[in-house]
Amino acid sequence: MKMVSSTQFMLVAMVAVVLPSVAMATQYIVGGDSGWTVKYDYVGWANGKTFYVGDTLVFKYNPGSHNVFKVNQTQFKDCVKPDTNEALTSGNDTITLAAPGQKWYICGIGDHCLNKQMKLTITVEDASPFPAPAPTSSAHAFSVSRFLLPMALAAMAALF
Repeated sequence: MKMVSSTQFMLVAMVAVVLPSVAMATQYIVGGDSGWTVKYDYVGWANGKTFYVGDTLVFKYNPGSHNVFKVNQTQFKDCVKPDTNEALTSGNDTITLAAPGQKWYICGIGDHCLNKQMKLTITVEDASPFPAPAPTSSAHAFSVSRFLLPMALAAMAALF
C-alpha cells in the first residue's frame, strides 16, 4: 500500500476547502436575454433566485446607452448616482458578490433609474453549503462546477 506524503495530504486538504466555494459559484446575466435595459422587471428577474457569496452578476448592455452603479439603499430608493468615475461602463460588467447582505445597483444615465425601472436589488447569502442547482435557460446562469470538479478529481487521482 502506497503511503501518502504530507505534501499530498496538504494539497488534498486545500482542494477540499477551496473547491466547494469556487465550484458552486454561479454567473447570472442580469435580465437574462433582455440584459440591462429600460422598462424591465428586475424584481421579477431576481425573484426565486438565491445569490451566494462568490456568485457573479454580469450586466450586458450597449456601452454609452447605459451604465451600472453600485449604490446604497438610500441612493437606490431615490435614484441618486454616485460620482461618475464610479460607473461601470464596458457593456459587459462583471461584479463578484464578495460579502453577504443587501446589494443595490442602478443605471445612472438620464432618467433610466427614476422613470424606467433600471434598478436591481438582491440579497446575498453566505457561501452555499450545497452545489448550485442547474440553471434554467431564463436565468442564463453558468455553474463552473461542471469544469472544476472533474479537473480537481483528476488532479487528486494523479497523486495516488
